[in-house]
Amino acid sequence: MANSFWDSRAISYTGCAVQVFFVFCLFAAEFSLLTIMSYDRYVAICRPLHYETLLGSRVCVHMAGAAWSCGVLFALLHTANTFSLPLCQGNVVDQFFCEIPQILKLSCSTSYLRELWLLVVNACSVSGCFVFMVVSYVQIFRAVLRIPSQQGRHKAFATCLPHLAVVSLFVTTAIFAYLKPSSISSPPLDLVVAVLYSVVPPAVNPLIYSLRNQELKAALSKVITGCFQKE
Repeated sequence: MANSFWDSRAISYTGCAVQVFFVFCLFAAEFSLLTIMSYDRYVAICRPLHYETLLGSRVCVHMAGAAWSCGVLFALLHTANTFSLPLCQGNVVDQFFCEIPQILKLSCSTSYLRELWLLVVNACSVSGCFVFMVVSYVQIFRAVLRIPSQQGRHKAFATCLPHLAVVSLFVTTAIFAYLKPSSISSPPLDLVVAVLYSVVPPAVNPLIYSLRNQELKAALSKVITGCFQKE
């Protein structure tokens, strides 16, 4: 955003390292929170009578703290490991932000394999969390299909499906971006994939999690109606 205001495409070495840290920290924390949200929905729908016991305020604070701690830990590991590598293949990162695969292309050291293994370990962790989410939603859908009321089933599906769609988009595109073979890599493809996992999920989060609120819907409708009336 700063570069767009200053009409610049340059970033300092330190700025790039800071950007990598915050990108990984926020991505890891967000994915951890999305995993927690799937468990929250499972308990709310499949075990509603145990909700206060399983997900009390203290448990929620601990889970949120664990999510952000994981984000900071993963970010520190990746940032320290990536920027300990010597870079001798120029200083042009072929992406709109400092993305680790693009930085590794500038490395002239075989030690970049350490970072690749770290990315593989992360991908396995992400896949494990995704499997946990899928299992949770399978249990949720089985419970929802047993709801006799069609309105109740619709409400439950409306709550769960958008969350699952965002998680699927985030996971598949992020894993593809970081683990795709170099033989199919190209600047346009890398750009599209990076936008899909870094821009789209945060952009649609307000639509998914806020527009179900009836008061917000009414306020938004009022604003839109007022704009048309002025025209």
